[in-house]
Amino acid sequence: MKLRTYYKNKLYEVGCDEAGRGPLAGPVFAAAVILDPSKRIKGLNDSKLLSESDRTHLRYEIEQGALEWAVCSIDVDEIDRINILNSSLKAMRECLVSLKSSFNLVLVDGNRKIPYLEVEQVCMVKGDGRFQSIAAASILAKTYRDEYMFKIHEEFPCYFWNENKGYPTLKHRQAIQEHGLCKYHRKTFHVKIPENDVLL
Repeated sequence: MKLRTYYKNKLYEVGCDEAGRGPLAGPVFAAAVILDPSKRIKGLNDSKLLSESDRTHLRYEIEQGALEWAVCSIDVDEIDRINILNSSLKAMRECLVSLKSSFNLVLVDGNRKIPYLEVEQVCMVKGDGRFQSIAAASILAKTYRDEYMFKIHEEFPCYFWNENKGYPTLKHRQAIQEHGLCKYHRKTFHVKIPENDVLL
């Protein structure tokens, strides 16, 4: 399906998305992107539907071709303090307020508006598969978060974050069972420890 360029014509709009709401470890990242209508970026799509190499290539294209973009993150201590939903919305808001450009419409992936913004917002579930600016934001958020997880994997290789990015895979949960939680784990997230599962 071809992604739409704009939600409304003649409005200066920014796409916003997050990555990392579901993992047991690591920050949540968000991104905001204002695309340049004169520079088409081929291949934009929901980051989850793209290969790692395609996401890496598109990240470069977005950073070089967008009018403006921003990436922000909220760490695990803040996630545990205010919960993951509020942390995701806070990360998106921080991205938006950091933009120097003026905009009059925000396209938000999901069903929750970003609080404390005096600008029109349109929320849409699976918006990263419908609009190019949200897709671009999803790619930036995903690639920046993956890069971070690769980095902290070097500090704690026992959790296999280079493979699972902090998500509750069987190997990750078994590693928690063996080694316990570390400083990068979200302490308020329930970890279901496997009992009869067999690691293949």
